[in-house]
Parts: sequence; C-alpha cells; structure tokens
Amino acid sequence: MQTSFTPAQLADPHVAESEKILRKCVHCGFCTATCPTYVTLGNELDSPRGRIYLIKDMLENGRPADKQIVTHIDRCLSCLACMTTCPSGVNYMHLVDHARAHIEKTYKRPLPNRAIRALLAFVLPHPARFRAALKLAKLGRPFAGLFEKVPTLKPLAAMLKLAPAAVPEKSAMASPGNHAATGIRRGRVAILTGCAQPVLEPGINEATISLLTRLGVEVVVPQGEGCCGALVHHMGREEQALASARQNVDAWTRQIDNGGLDAIVITASGCGTTIKDYGFMLRLDPAYAEKAARVSALAKDITEYLATLDLPEPAQKPGLTVAYHSACSMQHGQKITRQPKELLARAGFIVKEPREGHLCCGSAGTYNIMQPEISARLRDRKVKNIEATGADIVATGNIGCITQIASAANMPVVHTVKLLDWAYGGERPAGVPEGRVLVAAE
Repeated sequence: MQTSFTPAQLADPHVAESEKILRKCVHCGFCTATCPTYVTLGNELDSPRGRIYLIKDMLENGRPADKQIVTHIDRCLSCLACMTTCPSGVNYMHLVDHARAHIEKTYKRPLPNRAIRALLAFVLPHPARFRAALKLAKLGRPFAGLFEKVPTLKPLAAMLKLAPAAVPEKSAMASPGNHAATGIRRGRVAILTGCAQPVLEPGINEATISLLTRLGVEVVVPQGEGCCGALVHHMGREEQALASARQNVDAWTRQIDNGGLDAIVITASGCGTTIKDYGFMLRLDPAYAEKAARVSALAKDITEYLATLDLPEPAQKPGLTVAYHSACSMQHGQKITRQPKELLARAGFIVKEPREGHLCCGSAGTYNIMQPEISARLRDRKVKNIEATGADIVATGNIGCITQIASAANMPVVHTVKLLDWAYGGERPAGVPEGRVLVAAE
C-alpha cells in the first residue's frame, strides 16, 4: 500500500511503525474471509482491509478520529485471525493498537459510553474491586431486561447477564509466595495470577500449581504482580496499560535475578498475547526495553510449557470426548495450535475440533459487554458448532472464552489445565462427568 506521510509525521516512532505496517498491505482481501465481524455484518469497513483504509486516512491526514472510524474500530474484536490469514505479514495488531490510542486521545465519546468504559477500566484490572462489583451485580440483575431496552444502557445489561450467580471464595494460592516442587526439583517458574480469572474461577490457577508441583516444578507467585494490562490496552488507555506492564516486568525481573526462572507461566491466553508483546510495548522506554524483552521471551502459555516437560504416564485416562475451542489469543495471537490438543490426547481424552474453529466466540476482553449484539451472534454460532461435535465437555485456555461459551452451551466448559491436572492425579473438575474408561497408570 502506498503511503504519503511527511518527514515530520514519521519523526513520531508510533506513526513510523504504523507506516511500515501499512506499506505491507497489498489489498488482497484474504483477511475478509476469516474476519468475524465481516462474516457477520458483511460491511467492508468492518473487515481488516476496510479498517486499514480508515486508519491510514486518519493517520496520514493527522486528524482526530471521527464517529465513523470509532464505530468500525470499536467493532474489531482484536481476534487477529486476519494476521493468521495474511500472506504479506501485516501486523494488524500493532496497527489497531495505535489507532485505539489515537482515538482515546482525539475523540470525545458520548457521556454514557465514556462512563461505562471508565467503569470497566477502574474495576476489571483489580481483583478486589471486581469481586465487590460482582457481589453488587446481584442487586442489579433484576433490572437487566429494562436496561437492555435502552441502547445506551445495553452494556450494563450485558454486564449483569454475564455476572455469575455466586462468586467463588478467594484462593489462598493467589497470595505471593513459593509452592515447592514435589520430589526432585525439575524447574522453577513464576505464574501470572491475573485479575478477572482468579475472581471468576480461582480453580484454574490452583490446578496449574497443583499439576506443576507434582511434576517437580517450583511455582512462584511474585510479590507486586498485577493485571497484565490487556483490558485497558485494547481500550486505547495506553499509559495505564504500560504502567501495568512495568509493574509486572519489575516483579518478574526480581524473580529472574533471585533464583532464576525457566518460564513465566500464563493460564489466560488473552494475557499471554499481551505479555509476549511487552518487549514491543516498552521498546521506547530506555529503563524497561531490555527487561521487557527478557520477560516476553520467558512468557509461556501453560500448555506451551507443559509440552516442554518429560511428562509421565497419566494416573488415569478419562476417555471423555472433548471439543477443543482454541481461543483467538491462543491460535492467532500466540500461534499455539498443536500443544493443547496433543496434551489432551496423551492424557486420555478424545479430542474433536469444531467447525469454523478460526472464528472468535465473541468474548474478546470487554467486547461482549461493549458490543453485546455482535458478541451474542458470534457466541451462538460458536456454540452451535461445538455442540455439533457431540462432545461431553468443552476445553479452552482463556477465561473470557469459558465465560462466554458457558453462557449458552449445554455442556461443561473447563480450562484445559484442569482436565490435565485431573488426568495426572488431581481432582476431577466440578461439573465434568466421570470418565468412561478410567485406566490406572502402570
């Protein structure tokens, strides 16, 4: 794609980076076939190619964002399926991230939209606030139907509908400290406890720590660790996202310098995609660029890390049929496609892949709150394909996908690591049926 940025514009490193990305696009349109919003809405401006044109026009002309570009950028899920499909290597992720930051700086949203976005940014990255908000949601749930009838209040209705009926107790394992390896120590890792996940389903990190320590891996929950920054990063709140990134880089660097780390294990793939991008996000910060690059290199999804270990034979092979939903942040953001399925198969599960596995389920961070209609259409399409497999359960590696799919599916939806923990001697996850063929390891 030909561009016409001025030398003065290119002096801005963010603009210079976006210009390089724009030049790689050859207008082929392969991305339209795999873009969930284009497939759903059929509007060229709701495809990656259309959004690229809008972003190019905005940045080249150095103008503030307007209602049209905000509408179509807001509809982007950041699923990154377009990057998997693109034959030219267009880094759409970095381009749309820049566009969102530009929108945040130059566009004044309507007051209700600003208020809801500010509320989400204030609450979701902080577990204590999020826990309190979910408890308060019980009082507002009866009004969800009323809110849904008012266009500007639909996000509030979506929030209330997604809120669980009961909030699990806080896990003791979320507190900073070390979890010693059982037997001979084979490795040492830090774990990201996260923000929304330990509130919605603390059992995911518990199963991870239980499994790793049984396998001989010491697990550290670092002091000072916090939200990865993904939620606010995708809202264009760049300074807040970078502050979270720096906080985590400091926490993990202390562990790297004090005992070393083989990996930083992440159990929410949405977080993993962002943490693996810390090196890019902080590349212009001389105090953090090198440290952030080191952290990004150590970041591993739990299945990615488990695949590097010499695993024993499973304690039991459940024999259940699992529909594996590959989260967008897993398959498109991190390019992890093989390891989760191979680990499940080795653990004694029969793995099936739903049709249209490349399409997003509609969760996408806060998307199912801010764009509830499109999100619901994508969710229903995903659930229909999953249920068509005839599987007993659904496995996936992202808490957002678990919440989204479980809101409509007629089968248990569990994190992949909880199934692996069960197969290798842990407890059977709640709601999962007993295995058909329980085979003790010899």
